[in-house]
Amino acid sequence: MVKNITIFTTNTCAYCGMVKKWLGAKGYSYEEVNLDQNPDRQAEALKISGALTVPVTVVTRHDNSQEVIVGFNLSRLAPAVN
Repeated sequence: MVKNITIFTTNTCAYCGMVKKWLGAKGYSYEEVNLDQNPDRQAEALKISGALTVPVTVVTRHDNSQEVIVGFNLSRLAPAVN
């Protein structure tokens, strides 16, 4: 069961919008961290994902385990939130 979803995004990222739209359509709430508005959190996104790309979606479950999905990857995102 999902406890929290955080998405690291930028203003110009089309895939970020796709992830947000998909989660919204499924009824999931999420916290968005816009890296253009919060550049101090870029290192956090890099550390979590190991990638210099967005979106980075972090799904935290009630047991505090996390799954990190880089990009718009429904084959990983869908099972992570269910």
